Amino acid sequence: MDILKHKLAISWLIAVIVLAAAGATQIVSTAETDPSQLAEQQLSEDILEILDGEALKHALASVHVRTESGEEIFSYNGDTSVVPASGQKLLIGAAALDTLGPDYRFSTGVYTDGHQTGNVLHGNLYIKGYGDPTMLPEDYEKLASEIAAQGIKVIQGDLVADDTFFDDMRLSLDLSWFNQRRVTGAQVSALTVSPDEDYDAGSVIVEVHPGENQGDTTTVEVYPETDYITILNDVVTVEEGGSRSVDWGREHGNNNIFVSGTMPLDGPRWRNWIAVWEPTELAQDLFYQALKDNGVKVQGGLSLGETPENAEELIVRESMQISELFIPFMKLSNNSIAEILAKTMGREVYGEGSWDAGLTVVNEYLENAGLDTSAIQLRDGSGMSHLNKIPTKEMTRLLDHVKGEEWFDVFYASLPVAGASDRMEGGTLRSRMGGTRAAGNVHAKTGTVTSKTSLSGYATTQDDEEIIFSIIFNNYIGSHPKNLEDEIAVLLAEFTYEMEDN
Repeated sequence: MDILKHKLAISWLIAVIVLAAAGATQIVSTAETDPSQLAEQQLSEDILEILDGEALKHALASVHVRTESGEEIFSYNGDTSVVPASGQKLLIGAAALDTLGPDYRFSTGVYTDGHQTGNVLHGNLYIKGYGDPTMLPEDYEKLASEIAAQGIKVIQGDLVADDTFFDDMRLSLDLSWFNQRRVTGAQVSALTVSPDEDYDAGSVIVEVHPGENQGDTTTVEVYPETDYITILNDVVTVEEGGSRSVDWGREHGNNNIFVSGTMPLDGPRWRNWIAVWEPTELAQDLFYQALKDNGVKVQGGLSLGETPENAEELIVRESMQISELFIPFMKLSNNSIAEILAKTMGREVYGEGSWDAGLTVVNEYLENAGLDTSAIQLRDGSGMSHLNKIPTKEMTRLLDHVKGEEWFDVFYASLPVAGASDRMEGGTLRSRMGGTRAAGNVHAKTGTVTSKTSLSGYATTQDDEEIIFSIIFNNYIGSHPKNLEDEIAVLLAEFTYEMEDN
């Protein structure tokens, strides 16, 4: 059984020791009169059969299962520290709800260190971000229109972007160069912008459409529209039915985004979310353009700086409560929100908007929750790091602990639901476990990075009892074994202590 530890094995060993003198018949008789042990033994055997498959031959598998009372019923490498991928968001989410509270709101404010005479503002205009990932292009437009509504037509000073609520470390320590161009590795800034209501802060949407005729260069659209992004387009329109192949990237250190390849005349658009370099300046550019569109002229330049303590507040825009933000955060496994929550906890608790401070807060929460933090390593908020570590036994301990928190309903409602087709209900589990007893039953957080995958959450058995589980596979070769996670989750949903008589 390797590191397999579960209640039946312990009970069986005690029975062997105590009843050895009485003979095997009495031992078998004891097992036969304990249907709960037989049911758990069968569950263990079924899970072990899945773990013994070819897909995990060279991998590290870790599985831990608890009853709704917190009692361990299955453990396979449960004490081994493994990489949870986006299962990391369970730790960040729990700590954020406890530290910031479900009612916490982010804000973005506009301030001035000058005074207004008529329609002229004598001084600088500051736009300061407090980590809000829900700022959309239209929100910057609304802020600009409100400035204009205050009668300001000329700003005799600079437009200053203030992102000092967080530190200036844009990328977490272990993020690879390959992922820095991707929305999953977007830079983190306290003043940022999201292109849509998934709130993928620090990214833009790039679309490629076929030209009118074969041989034409394709049309590329960027949202939000901005001169801050330069598109290098080398995608050519080819004949109907031709190959649709688009390569893309963003140059390191700037916002030259290149696309190349072919797009058939009858082909659908190609669409992607691409991380920008320095999102603070993208947000500043959008606000500057919105001011211009609303008839407000900035006579100075665009600069970065810190808002003076005595600056006058002109406008403050608040986000939704994080209880609402948790839906796109957890359902869609939004990395930007995760990293922003981490830095926000650091700022609010220790006055430092950094990963170090934020992850210290998370670690303290986990320790207070009764987890063995000596076995846990925290490197980021999103789970992109391959150096995050947690044993599945500690993951289920956390999932058991949070059931007693006053914010648990928010936490539970944010988890993806197996087989639920609605994107904001099923989330990353919407196309998994459909047509099984797990569909609409299993509420769990997914996680995937290269060679690592996880699924941790809750399942309800046929006896209408809740089971808490964590499944983490590391170091597999080839395609991800998510099907094995699903098979185990289905077993848990199908589990019952009511064994049929043979």
